[in-house]
Amino acid sequence: MSQTQGDETMSVAGCERLHRALCECHRRVPPGPPREVACRHLNRSLADCLVSLVCPAESEAVRSLCSSSGTSLKRSQCQQAQLALSVCLSSHQNP
Repeated sequence: MSQTQGDETMSVAGCERLHRALCECHRRVPPGPPREVACRHLNRSLADCLVSLVCPAESEAVRSLCSSSGTSLKRSQCQQAQLALSVCLSSHQNP
């Protein structure tokens, strides 16, 4: 299973690489604000990758509908897409 987002391929292997990179960042940088700053992009990328794997259609809908401001209709569609993504993610959580 994979999706393309820009130049990155969202796949299990891609998420594993991001996870290893984030672990390495945490190993190299001491805890606190320096780590938060240094590892922020990897943390965000890993989160996006995992969400794209678990809820691909909903994630893509949020990305496309919420990427910029627009009409009242587009804002409403964005909110609906965000809700659908939230429901999808909730359905994959442990009770």
